[in-house]
Amino acid sequence: MKLIRLRDGKDRSLQRRHPWVFEGSIANGRADPGETVRVEAADGRFLAWGAYSPSSMIRVRAWSFIEAERIDRAFFERRVARALALRARLPVPSTGMRLVHGEADGLPGLVVDRYGDTLCAQFLAAGTDRWKDTLADLLMAASGAARLYERSDAGVREREGLAPVTGWLRRTGDVSGNTEVTIEEHGWQLTLDVATGHKTGFYLDQRDNRLRFSQLVRHFGLRTVLNCYSYTGGFTVAALAGGAEHVTSVDSSAPVLQRVQDHVRMNGFDEARNACVDADVNQFLRQSLEAGRRFDAIVLDPPKFAPSAAHAERAARAYKDINRLALKLLAPGGLLFTFSCSGGISADLFHKIVAGAALDAGVDGAILQRLEGACDHPTTMVFPEGEYLKGLAVLRL
Repeated sequence: MKLIRLRDGKDRSLQRRHPWVFEGSIANGRADPGETVRVEAADGRFLAWGAYSPSSMIRVRAWSFIEAERIDRAFFERRVARALALRARLPVPSTGMRLVHGEADGLPGLVVDRYGDTLCAQFLAAGTDRWKDTLADLLMAASGAARLYERSDAGVREREGLAPVTGWLRRTGDVSGNTEVTIEEHGWQLTLDVATGHKTGFYLDQRDNRLRFSQLVRHFGLRTVLNCYSYTGGFTVAALAGGAEHVTSVDSSAPVLQRVQDHVRMNGFDEARNACVDADVNQFLRQSLEAGRRFDAIVLDPPKFAPSAAHAERAARAYKDINRLALKLLAPGGLLFTFSCSGGISADLFHKIVAGAALDAGVDGAILQRLEGACDHPTTMVFPEGEYLKGLAVLRL
Protein backbone atom coordinates (compact mmCIF):
# COMPACT_ATOMS: atom_id res chain seq x y z
CA MET A 1 0.00 0.00 0.00
CA LYS A 2 1.42 3.39 -0.99
CA LEU A 3 1.79 6.02 1.70
CA ILE A 4 0.86 9.70 1.68
CA ARG A 5 2.40 11.72 4.51
CA LEU A 6 0.85 15.10 5.38
CA ARG A 7 2.63 18.26 6.44
CA ASP A 8 2.69 19.14 10.11
CA GLY A 9 -0.63 20.65 11.20
CA LYS A 10 -2.48 19.64 8.02
CA ASP A 11 -4.33 16.70 9.54
CA ARG A 12 -7.12 18.57 11.32
CA SER A 13 -9.72 18.22 8.57
CA LEU A 14 -9.20 14.46 8.30
CA GLN A 15 -9.45 14.18 12.08
CA ARG A 16 -12.88 15.82 11.69
CA ARG A 17 -13.61 13.21 9.00
CA HIS A 18 -13.75 15.68 6.16
CA PRO A 19 -12.92 13.56 3.09
CA TRP A 20 -10.65 15.89 1.09
CA VAL A 21 -6.87 16.28 1.16
CA PHE A 22 -5.56 19.15 -0.93
CA GLU A 23 -2.26 19.14 -2.81
CA GLY A 24 -0.66 21.72 -0.50
CA SER A 25 -1.26 19.55 2.57
CA ILE A 26 0.95 16.70 1.34
CA ALA A 27 4.59 16.47 2.42
CA ASN A 28 5.49 13.43 0.35
CA GLY A 29 4.16 10.37 -1.42
CA ARG A 30 2.34 9.69 -4.66
CA ALA A 31 0.44 6.93 -6.45
CA ASP A 32 -1.30 6.04 -9.69
CA PRO A 33 -4.69 7.61 -10.58
CA GLY A 34 -7.40 6.19 -8.34
CA GLU A 35 -5.02 3.95 -6.41
CA THR A 36 -5.84 3.39 -2.75
CA VAL A 37 -3.32 5.04 -0.43
CA ARG A 38 -2.73 5.15 3.31
CA VAL A 39 -2.78 8.73 4.59
CA GLU A 40 -0.74 9.50 7.69
CA ALA A 41 -0.12 12.59 9.80
CA ALA A 42 3.36 14.11 9.99
CA ASP A 43 4.09 11.98 13.08
CA GLY A 44 3.03 8.74 11.38
CA ARG A 45 -0.47 8.40 12.88
CA PHE A 46 -3.02 6.73 10.61
CA LEU A 47 -5.66 9.12 9.32
CA ALA A 48 -7.51 7.55 6.40
CA TRP A 49 -7.58 5.27 3.39
CA GLY A 50 -8.20 7.26 0.25
CA ALA A 51 -8.10 7.40 -3.55
CA TYR A 52 -5.15 9.28 -5.02
CA SER A 53 -5.62 11.73 -7.89
CA PRO A 54 -2.31 13.07 -9.26
CA SER A 55 -3.96 15.68 -11.53
CA SER A 56 -6.43 17.22 -9.08
CA MET A 57 -6.04 19.96 -6.49
CA ILE A 58 -8.00 17.55 -4.28
CA ARG A 59 -5.13 15.07 -4.26
CA VAL A 60 -6.81 12.44 -2.04
CA ARG A 61 -10.47 11.65 -1.42
CA ALA A 62 -10.96 9.56 1.70
CA TRP A 63 -12.77 6.23 1.50
CA SER A 64 -12.57 5.31 5.18
CA PHE A 65 -11.17 6.55 8.49
CA ILE A 66 -11.00 3.05 10.01
CA GLU A 67 -7.48 1.62 9.92
CA ALA A 68 -8.66 -2.01 9.95
CA GLU A 69 -10.93 -1.51 6.94
CA ARG A 70 -9.89 -2.81 3.53
CA ILE A 71 -10.88 -1.03 0.35
CA ASP A 72 -12.12 -3.92 -1.76
CA ARG A 73 -15.29 -5.15 -3.43
CA ALA A 74 -16.89 -5.94 -0.08
CA PHE A 75 -16.24 -2.38 1.09
CA PHE A 76 -18.04 -0.89 -1.91
CA GLU A 77 -20.85 -3.40 -1.57
CA ARG A 78 -21.43 -2.16 1.98
CA ARG A 79 -21.35 1.49 0.91
CA VAL A 80 -23.82 0.97 -1.94
CA ALA A 81 -26.13 -1.02 0.34
CA ARG A 82 -26.01 1.74 2.96
CA ALA A 83 -26.87 4.43 0.38
CA LEU A 84 -29.83 2.47 -0.96
CA ALA A 85 -31.05 1.62 2.53
CA LEU A 86 -31.21 5.33 3.36
CA ARG A 87 -33.24 6.06 0.20
CA ALA A 88 -35.66 3.27 1.08
CA ARG A 89 -36.53 5.18 4.27
CA LEU A 90 -37.02 8.59 2.63
CA PRO A 91 -40.39 10.02 1.54
CA VAL A 92 -39.78 10.55 -2.19
CA PRO A 93 -43.01 11.00 -4.23
CA SER A 94 -41.37 10.25 -7.54
CA THR A 95 -40.09 7.42 -9.71
CA GLY A 96 -36.91 9.50 -10.06
CA MET A 97 -34.50 9.43 -7.10
CA ARG A 98 -30.84 10.08 -6.32
CA LEU A 99 -29.39 6.81 -5.04
CA VAL A 100 -25.77 7.90 -4.45
CA HIS A 101 -24.72 11.45 -3.62
CA GLY A 102 -20.94 11.36 -3.62
CA GLU A 103 -19.21 12.26 -0.37
CA ALA A 104 -22.50 12.26 1.55
CA ASP A 105 -22.74 8.52 0.93
CA GLY A 106 -19.07 7.79 1.52
CA LEU A 107 -18.43 7.39 -2.21
CA PRO A 108 -16.58 10.57 -3.28
CA GLY A 109 -16.91 11.30 -6.97
CA LEU A 110 -19.90 9.02 -7.61
CA VAL A 111 -23.38 10.29 -8.46
CA VAL A 112 -26.17 7.85 -9.33
CA ASP A 113 -29.75 8.76 -10.19
CA ARG A 114 -32.58 6.31 -10.74
CA TYR A 115 -35.29 6.94 -13.32
CA GLY A 116 -37.71 4.03 -13.13
CA ASP A 117 -35.80 0.92 -14.19
CA THR A 118 -32.87 3.00 -15.51
CA LEU A 119 -29.80 4.13 -13.58
CA CYS A 120 -27.64 7.02 -14.74
CA ALA A 121 -24.21 7.32 -13.13
CA GLN A 122 -21.41 9.87 -13.14
CA PHE A 123 -17.92 8.69 -12.21
CA LEU A 124 -16.32 12.06 -11.52
CA ALA A 125 -13.09 11.28 -9.65
CA ALA A 126 -10.09 9.03 -10.21
CA GLY A 127 -11.05 6.67 -7.38
CA THR A 128 -14.58 5.87 -8.52
CA ASP A 129 -13.39 5.71 -12.12
CA ARG A 130 -10.84 3.04 -11.17
CA TRP A 131 -13.58 1.00 -9.46
CA LYS A 132 -16.18 1.65 -12.19
CA ASP A 133 -16.84 -1.94 -13.26
CA THR A 134 -17.17 -3.15 -9.68
CA LEU A 135 -19.49 -0.29 -8.78
CA ALA A 136 -21.62 -0.84 -11.90
CA ASP A 137 -22.14 -4.51 -11.00
CA LEU A 138 -22.97 -3.67 -7.39
CA LEU A 139 -25.41 -0.92 -8.34
CA MET A 140 -27.28 -3.17 -10.75
CA ALA A 141 -27.50 -6.00 -8.22
CA ALA A 142 -28.53 -3.84 -5.27
CA SER A 143 -31.09 -1.70 -7.12
CA GLY A 144 -32.64 -4.33 -9.35
CA ALA A 145 -32.47 -1.87 -12.26
CA ALA A 146 -32.61 -3.15 -15.83
CA ARG A 147 -29.90 -0.91 -17.24
CA LEU A 148 -27.22 1.62 -16.34
CA TYR A 149 -26.12 4.56 -18.48
CA GLU A 150 -22.84 6.40 -17.85
CA ARG A 151 -22.75 10.21 -18.03
CA SER A 152 -19.15 10.85 -17.02
CA ASP A 153 -18.94 13.99 -19.15
CA ALA A 154 -18.92 16.74 -16.51
CA GLY A 155 -16.10 19.29 -16.65
CA VAL A 156 -14.78 18.21 -13.25
CA ARG A 157 -13.37 15.04 -14.85
CA GLU A 158 -10.88 17.15 -16.78
CA ARG A 159 -9.47 18.42 -13.48
CA GLU A 160 -9.06 14.77 -12.50
CA GLY A 161 -7.07 14.06 -15.66
CA LEU A 162 -9.95 11.93 -16.99
CA ALA A 163 -11.48 12.03 -20.45
CA PRO A 164 -15.28 12.29 -20.85
CA VAL A 165 -17.09 8.96 -21.21
CA THR A 166 -20.74 8.30 -22.03
CA GLY A 167 -22.76 5.26 -23.03
CA TRP A 168 -24.47 2.16 -21.71
CA LEU A 169 -22.50 0.37 -19.00
CA ARG A 170 -24.98 -2.39 -18.25
CA ARG A 171 -28.17 -3.73 -19.88
CA THR A 172 -29.96 -6.91 -18.86
CA GLY A 173 -31.33 -9.29 -21.47
CA ASP A 174 -33.02 -7.59 -24.43
CA VAL A 175 -33.72 -4.34 -22.57
CA SER A 176 -34.08 -1.38 -24.93
CA GLY A 177 -31.21 1.00 -25.60
CA ASN A 178 -33.60 3.93 -25.96
CA THR A 179 -32.28 6.73 -23.75
CA GLU A 180 -35.67 8.45 -23.34
CA VAL A 181 -37.27 7.90 -19.94
CA THR A 182 -40.57 9.00 -18.37
CA ILE A 183 -40.91 9.53 -14.63
CA GLU A 184 -43.80 10.51 -12.38
CA GLU A 185 -43.35 13.31 -9.83
CA HIS A 186 -46.17 14.52 -7.57
CA GLY A 187 -48.57 12.95 -10.07
CA TRP A 188 -47.02 14.85 -13.00
CA GLN A 189 -45.53 13.07 -16.01
CA LEU A 190 -42.05 14.29 -16.96
CA THR A 191 -39.64 13.01 -19.59
CA LEU A 192 -35.87 13.15 -19.93
CA ASP A 193 -33.01 11.81 -22.00
CA VAL A 194 -30.20 10.27 -19.97
CA ALA A 195 -27.81 10.65 -22.92
CA THR A 196 -28.33 14.32 -23.72
CA GLY A 197 -30.03 15.97 -20.73
CA HIS A 198 -28.24 18.18 -18.22
CA LYS A 199 -26.33 16.34 -15.47
CA THR A 200 -27.85 12.83 -15.49
CA GLY A 201 -30.84 14.02 -17.50
CA PHE A 202 -32.99 15.88 -14.97
CA TYR A 203 -32.83 18.10 -11.86
CA LEU A 204 -34.14 15.78 -9.17
CA ASP A 205 -32.77 18.11 -6.49
CA GLN A 206 -35.58 20.60 -7.21
CA ARG A 207 -38.37 18.05 -6.70
CA ASP A 208 -39.62 19.37 -3.34
CA ASN A 209 -39.24 22.98 -4.46
CA ARG A 210 -41.40 22.39 -7.52
CA LEU A 211 -44.19 21.07 -5.32
CA ARG A 212 -43.83 23.97 -2.88
CA PHE A 213 -43.98 26.45 -5.74
CA SER A 214 -47.18 24.85 -7.03
CA GLN A 215 -48.72 25.06 -3.56
CA LEU A 216 -47.82 28.75 -3.13
CA VAL A 217 -49.07 29.68 -6.60
CA ARG A 218 -52.42 28.19 -5.63
CA HIS A 219 -52.42 29.66 -2.11
CA PHE A 220 -51.79 33.22 -3.30
CA GLY A 221 -53.89 32.91 -6.45
CA LEU A 222 -50.98 33.90 -8.72
CA ARG A 223 -52.05 34.12 -12.35
CA THR A 224 -49.01 34.98 -14.48
CA VAL A 225 -45.69 33.18 -14.02
CA LEU A 226 -42.24 33.69 -15.53
CA ASN A 227 -40.00 30.60 -15.44
CA CYS A 228 -36.41 31.65 -16.20
CA TYR A 229 -33.79 29.08 -17.20
CA SER A 230 -36.78 26.79 -17.57
CA TYR A 231 -34.87 23.76 -18.85
CA THR A 232 -37.58 21.15 -19.63
CA GLY A 233 -40.29 22.93 -17.66
CA GLY A 234 -40.59 21.29 -14.25
CA PHE A 235 -41.53 24.61 -12.64
CA THR A 236 -43.80 25.38 -15.62
CA VAL A 237 -45.85 22.24 -14.99
CA ALA A 238 -45.81 23.01 -11.25
CA ALA A 239 -47.20 26.51 -11.88
CA LEU A 240 -49.99 25.25 -14.15
CA ALA A 241 -50.84 22.51 -11.64
CA GLY A 242 -51.11 25.27 -9.03
CA GLY A 243 -53.71 27.09 -11.10
CA ALA A 244 -51.62 29.70 -12.92
CA GLU A 245 -53.44 31.07 -15.94
CA HIS A 246 -50.33 31.59 -18.04
CA VAL A 247 -46.61 30.79 -17.87
CA THR A 248 -43.74 32.23 -19.89
CA SER A 249 -40.86 29.72 -20.07
CA VAL A 250 -37.49 31.18 -21.05
CA ASP A 251 -34.42 29.19 -22.03
CA SER A 252 -31.66 29.51 -24.61
CA SER A 253 -32.17 26.00 -26.00
CA ALA A 254 -34.86 25.28 -28.57
CA PRO A 255 -34.83 21.47 -27.96
CA VAL A 256 -35.52 21.81 -24.23
CA LEU A 257 -38.30 24.32 -24.93
CA GLN A 258 -39.95 21.77 -27.19
CA ARG A 259 -39.88 19.36 -24.26
CA VAL A 260 -41.50 22.05 -22.08
CA GLN A 261 -44.48 22.13 -24.43
CA ASP A 262 -44.55 18.33 -24.53
CA HIS A 263 -44.77 18.33 -20.73
CA VAL A 264 -47.54 20.91 -20.72
CA ARG A 265 -49.55 18.82 -23.17
CA MET A 266 -48.92 15.40 -21.60
CA ASN A 267 -50.06 16.70 -18.19
CA GLY A 268 -53.40 17.76 -19.62
CA PHE A 269 -52.89 21.53 -19.84
CA ASP A 270 -53.76 23.70 -22.81
CA GLU A 271 -50.55 24.53 -24.68
CA ALA A 272 -51.81 28.10 -25.11
CA ARG A 273 -51.30 28.58 -21.35
CA ASN A 274 -47.52 28.43 -21.82
CA ALA A 275 -45.34 30.58 -24.07
CA CYS A 276 -41.84 29.31 -24.80
CA VAL A 277 -39.22 31.99 -25.43
CA ASP A 278 -35.80 31.06 -26.86
CA ALA A 279 -33.68 33.86 -25.43
CA ASP A 280 -30.91 34.92 -23.10
CA VAL A 281 -32.58 35.35 -19.71
CA ASN A 282 -30.74 38.54 -18.74
CA GLN A 283 -31.67 40.17 -22.04
CA PHE A 284 -35.28 38.97 -21.77
CA LEU A 285 -35.60 40.44 -18.26
CA ARG A 286 -34.30 43.81 -19.46
CA GLN A 287 -36.59 43.88 -22.49
CA SER A 288 -39.60 42.91 -20.37
CA LEU A 289 -38.81 45.73 -17.95
CA GLU A 290 -38.56 48.24 -20.82
CA ALA A 291 -41.89 46.99 -22.15
CA GLY A 292 -43.56 47.53 -18.77
CA ARG A 293 -44.45 43.88 -18.23
CA ARG A 294 -45.28 42.48 -14.78
CA PHE A 295 -45.52 38.93 -13.45
CA ASP A 296 -47.22 37.53 -10.36
CA ALA A 297 -44.51 34.91 -9.83
CA ILE A 298 -40.97 34.48 -11.12
CA VAL A 299 -38.62 31.49 -10.90
CA LEU A 300 -34.87 32.08 -11.24
CA ASP A 301 -33.00 28.77 -11.43
CA PRO A 302 -29.80 29.67 -13.28
CA PRO A 303 -26.85 27.40 -14.08
CA LYS A 304 -23.81 27.33 -11.85
CA PHE A 305 -22.26 30.83 -11.89
CA ALA A 306 -19.52 29.99 -9.35
CA PRO A 307 -17.97 26.51 -9.64
CA SER A 308 -15.67 27.35 -6.72
CA ALA A 309 -15.16 30.00 -4.05
CA ALA A 310 -12.58 31.67 -6.30
CA HIS A 311 -15.38 32.63 -8.70
CA ALA A 312 -17.72 33.90 -5.97
CA GLU A 313 -17.20 37.63 -6.49
CA ARG A 314 -17.95 37.56 -10.20
CA ALA A 315 -20.87 35.18 -9.67
CA ALA A 316 -22.30 37.42 -6.95
CA ARG A 317 -22.58 40.27 -9.45
CA ALA A 318 -24.40 38.02 -11.93
CA TYR A 319 -26.81 36.72 -9.29
CA LYS A 320 -27.48 40.22 -8.04
CA ASP A 321 -28.23 41.53 -11.51
CA ILE A 322 -30.83 38.92 -12.44
CA ASN A 323 -32.49 39.14 -9.02
CA ARG A 324 -32.64 42.95 -9.25
CA LEU A 325 -34.34 42.74 -12.63
CA ALA A 326 -36.74 40.01 -11.48
CA LEU A 327 -37.77 41.94 -8.36
CA LYS A 328 -38.53 45.01 -10.49
CA LEU A 329 -40.65 42.87 -12.84
CA LEU A 330 -42.52 41.28 -9.95
CA ALA A 331 -45.96 42.69 -9.20
CA PRO A 332 -46.56 43.87 -5.61
CA GLY A 333 -47.61 40.83 -3.61
CA GLY A 334 -45.85 38.60 -6.14
CA LEU A 335 -43.65 35.60 -5.42
CA LEU A 336 -39.96 35.14 -6.29
CA PHE A 337 -38.43 31.66 -6.19
CA THR A 338 -34.71 32.28 -6.60
CA PHE A 339 -31.84 29.78 -6.48
CA SER A 340 -28.09 29.31 -6.62
CA CYS A 341 -26.57 25.91 -7.33
CA SER A 342 -23.02 27.28 -7.01
CA GLY A 343 -20.93 25.55 -4.37
CA GLY A 344 -18.85 28.73 -4.06
CA ILE A 345 -21.88 30.74 -2.89
CA SER A 346 -22.97 30.00 0.67
CA ALA A 347 -26.57 30.29 1.83
CA ASP A 348 -25.69 33.38 3.89
CA LEU A 349 -23.94 35.04 0.96
CA PHE A 350 -26.86 34.25 -1.35
CA HIS A 351 -29.24 35.87 1.14
CA LYS A 352 -27.06 39.00 1.16
CA ILE A 353 -26.94 39.04 -2.65
CA VAL A 354 -30.73 38.90 -2.96
CA ALA A 355 -31.11 41.51 -0.22
CA GLY A 356 -28.72 43.79 -2.11
CA ALA A 357 -30.70 43.20 -5.30
CA ALA A 358 -33.91 44.20 -3.53
CA LEU A 359 -32.28 47.38 -2.24
CA ASP A 360 -31.09 48.31 -5.73
CA ALA A 361 -34.53 47.53 -7.14
CA GLY A 362 -36.15 49.79 -4.56
CA VAL A 363 -38.40 47.05 -3.18
CA ASP A 364 -38.69 44.99 -0.03
CA GLY A 365 -39.74 41.39 0.44
CA ALA A 366 -40.66 38.88 3.11
CA ILE A 367 -38.72 35.62 3.10
CA LEU A 368 -41.40 32.95 3.27
CA GLN A 369 -39.02 30.01 3.23
CA ARG A 370 -35.40 29.04 2.71
CA LEU A 371 -35.15 26.38 0.02
CA GLU A 372 -32.68 23.53 -0.43
CA GLY A 373 -32.14 20.30 -2.32
CA ALA A 374 -34.46 17.33 -1.92
CA CYS A 375 -33.86 14.87 0.91
CA ASP A 376 -32.28 12.24 -1.35
CA HIS A 377 -29.43 14.76 -1.92
CA PRO A 378 -28.27 14.79 1.72
CA THR A 379 -25.79 17.16 3.33
CA THR A 380 -23.82 15.47 6.11
CA MET A 381 -22.43 17.01 9.28
CA VAL A 382 -18.81 16.52 8.20
CA PHE A 383 -19.20 17.65 4.58
CA PRO A 384 -21.06 20.99 4.44
CA GLU A 385 -19.83 21.52 0.86
CA GLY A 386 -22.57 19.09 -0.13
CA GLU A 387 -25.12 21.87 0.41
CA TYR A 388 -24.72 23.27 -3.10
CA LEU A 389 -28.38 24.14 -3.83
CA LYS A 390 -29.85 27.00 -1.86
CA GLY A 391 -32.81 29.25 -2.52
CA LEU A 392 -35.30 31.74 -1.16
CA ALA A 393 -39.05 32.06 -1.52
CA VAL A 394 -39.66 35.81 -1.32
CA LEU A 395 -43.00 37.59 -1.27
CA ARG A 396 -42.69 41.12 -2.59
CA LEU A 397 -44.18 43.64 -0.17
